[in-house]
Amino acid sequence: MRRLADLALSTFGTFDTWVNNAGVGLYGTLEELEVGDMRRLFEVNFWGVVYGSRVAAAYLKGPGGALINMGSVASEQTIPLQALYSATKHAVKAFTDGLRMELEHEGAPVAVTLIKPGPIDTPFPLNARNYLNAEPQHVPPVYAPETVARAVLRAATTPTRELFVGGGGRGMAAFGEFAPGMTERGMAATVISRTHSDKPPLPRERNALDHPSERLAERGDYPGQVRETSAYTAAASRFGQIGAGLLVAGLAAALWRLSRRP
Repeated sequence: MRRLADLALSTFGTFDTWVNNAGVGLYGTLEELEVGDMRRLFEVNFWGVVYGSRVAAAYLKGPGGALINMGSVASEQTIPLQALYSATKHAVKAFTDGLRMELEHEGAPVAVTLIKPGPIDTPFPLNARNYLNAEPQHVPPVYAPETVARAVLRAATTPTRELFVGGGGRGMAAFGEFAPGMTERGMAATVISRTHSDKPPLPRERNALDHPSERLAERGDYPGQVRETSAYTAAASRFGQIGAGLLVAGLAAALWRLSRRP
């Protein structure tokens, strides 16, 4: 990471934005995942963010700028069959929040943002290490990669604490907060089956956890509707998380009240 920062400085003279985006997936039940795969997943998804953030923060304390870490809706709500991936993203959130507070205490001119996308139509499922008996697929709603790019651009130009990409993911996280038991039962009943596609699994060795992937396409092969924009994320970018989240919070509160009825 230091060599990467040095290369940026020697090429451009400075930098004002650093994005930690490296990540890979791991599909399977917790009982069947190999411990070695679990450790490698944390090395990429969590420790990659840690290493990059430390180097970027040390430099950005001088000129100021934006440090943007890629979390996930899984930073807030654990996803079955992706529980280890969810654990890495929970860890990324905790690290990012802690770093933000420490830099704030120092008075450092660094805006630290956590981007939390929902399912995005990239080759993520194809590149993941897969233990399932079918090729994994996203559970809708699924959004285009450009929605994430716009969120990152927003964070690079306007100090932003965190930003969900996709109203579906924001709603799921809100439901999980207000009605955790109901949310978990619903996800257990629907997400596990819908994560399995009707395609046979690719050879297990073809994954980006063990070696770099040859799949460099921007888009994935999701067969359903891909939403090119997110009204929620656009509203959150324009009016802030609180304003955009009022409707989602209201719906979640209504669901929670229903769940409390005898």
